[in-house]
Formats: sequence, structure tokens, C-alpha cells
Amino acid sequence: MTPTAELIAMARAAAARRGLDPALVCAVAERESSWNAHAIRYEPAFRARYVAPLALPPTEEIARSISWGLMQVMGQVAREHGYQGAFLSELCDPAAGLAIGCGVLAAKLSAAGDIARGLELWNGGANPRYAGEVLALAEKYR
Repeated sequence: MTPTAELIAMARAAAARRGLDPALVCAVAERESSWNAHAIRYEPAFRARYVAPLALPPTEEIARSISWGLMQVMGQVAREHGYQGAFLSELCDPAAGLAIGCGVLAAKLSAAGDIARGLELWNGGANPRYAGEVLALAEKYR
């Protein structure tokens, strides 16, 4: 999917509000969702390990086990970072998803101390090539 100029502008603005490199945020959006604001992905292993032990109502448990929107923020991670929306599906709204996604990314980068390690934290270590892939994509948004 080709990003619209509006989505790129929104990503750049959300990045600026969090002091992030706008090209990096655009690259994460491309890598995570191919710029599809309605992208979702259920993560059953994440659910079993992190969400099921919380004993939440079933709908909230499942919603927290899904990655949502442009930046594919896990519902549980969004809640941990203060997302108060009644429904986690609201993260498919580009403005909401980018706002919380940039907040989470900023926290990961700060905790890591460098961009490559921060991207590894963002990805949860699932793909050892992830940081390099995102950094390569970032060049086209500079």
C-alpha cells in the first residue's frame, strides 16, 4: 500500500511531538503495517504470556493481544503506556495509533540508549534483522 501524503504528514507531526526522527516513524509504519491504518494482527503467544495472567474480561483480553494500526502497537502495551480509549480498536484511527505508537517508541529508544537497540525492543526481538530493515526504509523518508 502506498502511503498518502496525509498519513506521512500525520506520522511526521506525531514524531515531532515526541522528539523522534520523522523518517524513523515513517519507516516503522511502513515496516509494521505497509501504511494500512486498519491492519491488525492477533498474537496468541503474547496473549498467553503477558495478558491471560491478568484475568481480564474476555473481550479486553483478546483486544490487548492484538497489534493495531499503522505502527502495530500491542493493545497491552498501549494500556501500559496510558491509552484510555474505551476500545483498543480505536488505535486503527491514524491519529490515535500514531500518538500512542510514538510515545511507546520514544520510551523504547530512551530505555535502550541507541536506535538499533530501541528498535529491537520495539520488535520484541522477534526478528534479528528488524532494526536494519527499518533503518534502511527510513532513508526514503529523509
